[in-house]
Amino acid sequence: MTNSSSITQFLLLAFADRRELQLLHFWLFLGIYLAALLGNGLIITTIACDHHLHTPMYFFLLNLSLLDLGSISTIVPKSMANSLWNTRAISYLGCVAQLFLFAFFISAEYFLLTVMAYDRYVAICKPLHYGTLLGSRACVHMAAAAWGTGFLNAFLHMANTFSLPLCQGNVLDQFFCEIPHILKLSCSHSYLREVGLLVVSISLAFGCFVFIMVSYVQIFRAVLRIPSEQGRHKAFSTCLPHLAVVSLFLSTAMFAHLKPPSISSPSLDLVVSVLYSVVPPAVNPLIYSMRNQQLKDFLRKMDVFQKQ
Repeated sequence: MTNSSSITQFLLLAFADRRELQLLHFWLFLGIYLAALLGNGLIITTIACDHHLHTPMYFFLLNLSLLDLGSISTIVPKSMANSLWNTRAISYLGCVAQLFLFAFFISAEYFLLTVMAYDRYVAICKPLHYGTLLGSRACVHMAAAAWGTGFLNAFLHMANTFSLPLCQGNVLDQFFCEIPHILKLSCSHSYLREVGLLVVSISLAFGCFVFIMVSYVQIFRAVLRIPSEQGRHKAFSTCLPHLAVVSLFLSTAMFAHLKPPSISSPSLDLVVSVLYSVVPPAVNPLIYSMRNQQLKDFLRKMDVFQKQ
């Protein structure tokens, strides 16, 4: 039995015990990480360099790429280093920082996806009011609200989680510092405060989810009323990438945190956590660039994409 004041490090879940599999994990994560860096970096560079893309939709997409880079950089390099050096350790302060930063980037990304749904709703359902409702100042305020809300949410969870006494050891059944697995180490009923905070966060997330779904119901109703097939195609080409990103993010994250304990296991938790924390930042740029004609046109000019 250990007290939280005596804990100097945590032991993360290893992907494998055999050295060959550890190195395989390192190279696999390295490939995914480099793909995320390249894809998101290209999107950020493209939007920053092409003045034709200085619109609300691409401004929010640039912010999404920044958040994707932040979230994957918070957890993947440490996991790669542990596999490469055959260790499971992460320092106490390192765990605190990792939990805070990951919660910050993930929360801010979710709120930003909600803002992006509103952007698409106004663009398609209220096009005459688009310039008024989504001017440059309004866009900056909404993006700042997403980042600020994510920061506040992460800070509250971090402060509450690490204020709990931990007496169930220092072994985490996850490859990065995640709140539910740290709560399992608590020996105090005070963990119910964090559970309550999680319930509030989930309720807020559910409200955002309802808003996104209602927005897209209205969007698809408006798109189907467009008489021109070219107009419908253009509308779908800007909406479907965002809907795909939202679906990938929400489905994996909700399953990771809401799955019943009866089907929970370390291996399943590991796979699901990879699906919602590692895969989306690498896949999002591909989804957006392959479905967005303006991004593809600019990238072709840079000789990044070959004509398909």
